[in-house]
Amino acid sequence: MKLIIYSGIMFLFSTITGVAQRDANVNGHVVDAKTGEHLPYVTVALKGTTVGITTDATGHYFLKDLPIGQFKLSASFIGYKTVEKQISIEANKTLEINFELEEESLSLDEIVVSATRNESRKQESGIIVNVMSKKMFEAVSSNNLSETMCFQPGLRVENNCGNCGTTQLRINGLEGQYSQVLVDSRPIFSSLAAVYGLEQLPVAMIERIEVVRGGGSALFGSNAIGGVVNIITKEPLHNSLALSNTTNVFGNGTTDINTAVNGSFVSDDHKAGIYVFGMLKDRSPYDYNGDGFSDIPKINSSTVGFKGYYRTGLYSKLTAEYHNIGEIRRGGNSFDNPPHKADIAEYLNHSINGGGLKFDFFTRDSKHRASIYASAQGINRNSYFAAQQNTDNYGNTTDATFVSGAQYTFSSNHLLFMPAELTGGVEYSYNKLNDRFASLNRNLRQTSAVAGGFLQAEWKNRQFGLLIGARLDKHNLVKRAVFSPRGTIRYNPTDKLNLRASYSSGYRAPQAYNEDLHIEAVGGALGLIELSNDLKPEYSHSLSASADWYFNIGQFQCNLLAETFYTLLNDVFTLEKTGKDSHGNLIYTRRNASGASVKGVNAEARFALSGLIDVQLGYTLQQSRYRSPEQWSDKLNPQKKIFRAPDSYGYFIANMPLSHRWNVSFFGNYTGSMLVKHTRNGIDMEKVTPDFFDAGMKLSHLFRLSKAVELEWNVGVKNVFNSFQSDMDYGQTKDAAYVYGPAFPRMFFTGLKFSM
Repeated sequence: MKLIIYSGIMFLFSTITGVAQRDANVNGHVVDAKTGEHLPYVTVALKGTTVGITTDATGHYFLKDLPIGQFKLSASFIGYKTVEKQISIEANKTLEINFELEEESLSLDEIVVSATRNESRKQESGIIVNVMSKKMFEAVSSNNLSETMCFQPGLRVENNCGNCGTTQLRINGLEGQYSQVLVDSRPIFSSLAAVYGLEQLPVAMIERIEVVRGGGSALFGSNAIGGVVNIITKEPLHNSLALSNTTNVFGNGTTDINTAVNGSFVSDDHKAGIYVFGMLKDRSPYDYNGDGFSDIPKINSSTVGFKGYYRTGLYSKLTAEYHNIGEIRRGGNSFDNPPHKADIAEYLNHSINGGGLKFDFFTRDSKHRASIYASAQGINRNSYFAAQQNTDNYGNTTDATFVSGAQYTFSSNHLLFMPAELTGGVEYSYNKLNDRFASLNRNLRQTSAVAGGFLQAEWKNRQFGLLIGARLDKHNLVKRAVFSPRGTIRYNPTDKLNLRASYSSGYRAPQAYNEDLHIEAVGGALGLIELSNDLKPEYSHSLSASADWYFNIGQFQCNLLAETFYTLLNDVFTLEKTGKDSHGNLIYTRRNASGASVKGVNAEARFALSGLIDVQLGYTLQQSRYRSPEQWSDKLNPQKKIFRAPDSYGYFIANMPLSHRWNVSFFGNYTGSMLVKHTRNGIDMEKVTPDFFDAGMKLSHLFRLSKAVELEWNVGVKNVFNSFQSDMDYGQTKDAAYVYGPAFPRMFFTGLKFSM
C-alpha cells in the first residue's frame, strides 16, 4: 500500500512539473507497403505522451519540439496494421522516420476501451469487443445509430410503435432496458433518452461504436445486464471539411432527406483542436397500407455539436464535448392541423443538450494513468398523445442526468506472476425525471442517485489473461448496497486462437425505464404503463464462453467466432394488462415475475481477400423463456415464451472495390419468427410472425478533384425485396404496438459527399 501511495505522489509530481523540451524533431512519410503510394491522414503518435499528428494529403508528417529520450513512435490507420518503431530523440537533432503499412482489411487487432475501461488490443482483451466504424457506416449507408446497430451478432433493432416509430436495441435476446448505452464511456444516455435516441444520434458525430455483449455491471453500473454500447465521438485529427447529403425515397415518392456538415480544425502545434458537426433530417409521414394514417412518422430534426481538446502538457490532456438535438416527430393523420384536431396523433418535440469534460494525465512510462470526468444531459419533451380528438392530452417531460467520477490505473511489468494492471475508481450518477400529463392523471416524479466504486485487477500477456473485478453501488431506490462481481479468463493455445470464459452479475432498480415512458394508441384508447407499488429490484447472472480463431493464407484473411451465452434473471420485470382508468385508457402494470432465462449461441465470420472483397456475417440462435408461465391478459392463457424475442436472426455485409474509384456493397438482415401481442376491437390475441429478410445494396464512385479534395456519389436501395409487414393494423382503432419486421419498406437512396 505504501508503494502505491508513493507511486501515486510521484506520478502527480511528474505530471505537474512536466519534462523539459529541446529543439528535437521527427519527420517522414507513410506509404502503402504493397503499392508504395503515400497514405494521407495516418495517425503518427509518440507513445506515452499526448503528442500526435496525422500525415498531410501527400502522406508526410512533421513532429517538432519533442521531449528527449527513448520512445516508441507508432503509425496507425484504419484498414492497415499498426507499426511501432523504437526511436531515440536527441536535443537539436531532427530524425527522419518513414513507415510502410501493410493492409489489414479485417482490422483484427484494434484498440478498444469498453472491455476494461482502459485501452487494450482487441485480441488481448478478456471480453469480446465488436467495433463498428466509418467503413461499416458507409457500406450500409446509415445516417443514424438505429440504422447501424443491427449489423452485429447478438444485436437487433426493432420498431415498437406504428405511430411514432420508437425503436429499441436488444442484445442477446434481452429488451432495450437491459442495455447500457454510453457516450464516450459515460452513462448519460438516460431511460428517456433511450426512447427515441437511436434515431436521434447521427453517424456524423460518431468515430466508432464498441459493443460488449453480456453483463458489464461491474464496470458501468446497473443497466449493463444484456451488454454495453459505447459511442465514441469523433476527435479532431487534422484540418478537414465535409458536406454530405443522403436522400431516401419510399415507393410513393415520400422522402427522407439527411444533410450533414462537419469540420476538423487543429492548431499548427497540434496542442489544440476542435471537431464540429451538424445534421438536418426532414422526413415526411408515410402511409404504407393506405388507411389514411401514417405507418412511418414525420420527423424534423437538427443536431449540432463539437468535441475539442487542449494538451495541457506532454502527459496531460483536457477534452470537452457538447451536442444539441432538436427533434419534432409526429404520427397519425391530419398533419396540417394541430395534434388535437387529428383522429390519431402522437406528437413529440424534443430539446436535448448534453456534453462532458475529461482531464487525463499519466506518467511518461504509462505506469500511472488517471482521469477525472463529469458529463451531463438535459431533455425537455413536449408531447401530445390521443386516439380521438382531445384538447387536453398535452404533456411535458423533463429529464436531467449527471455523471461524475475519477479513475486511476497502475501498470506493472511484473505483479505476482505476470504483467498486470490495477484499476480503481469512484462514480456518482444522478437522474431526475418528471413526466406530466394532467388529463391522463399521470405525474411521474422519479429521482435516482447511485454512488459507486469499482476495482479490478487484470493480468495478461499474449498467451494468458485473467481479470477479477467488482463494483459496489448504493442506489437510492434499493435498500441495500449492491455488489456486482465479474471474472474473465482468456487462454491462447496459439497466436491464432483465443479461448474466453466470463461470469458477471448485475441488477436493475425498481424504477421506470424507456418503454415505461412511451404512450401508444391501442384500439382507439391509450396504453399507459405504471409501476407496481411493491416492485422489487431485478438481479441477473450472466455466463459466456467463446472461441475466436484468426488465420491468414497469403492475401486471404479470416476470423471465425463462436460464442455461447446464458443469462438468468431473478424477480424479472414483466407487464400485465390490469384494467382501464376513468378515461378509458388501458393500464399495464410493471411487476415482478419469478424469473426468466435467455440462452443461445452467436456465430460470426469475417473474411477478406485484399483489394477484392471484404465480407462480414453473423447469426444468432437463442431461447428466451420465463421460469413459470406469465399472463399478460386475463383473456389468454399464461405464456412461457418471452414476447418479441425471435429464436434466430442474423446479418451480412459484403464490400467489393470494383476499382480505385468504384465500390459496391451488399447488406442485409434476417429476422426469424417471433411471438407478438395484438389487441383488435377489444380482443387480445397472440400471433407468431413470419420471418423476414431485409436486403440492400449500394454503388459508389469517387471523384478525386485534387490530392486534397474528393467528391463521392452513391446510389442504392434498401429492403430490395420489400420484405415488410403485410398485416399492419389500420384505421382509427389501430393497435400501434402491433408492428414487427423491418422498420422500412423498399426505399431507394442517393447521396453526395464533398470532402477536403
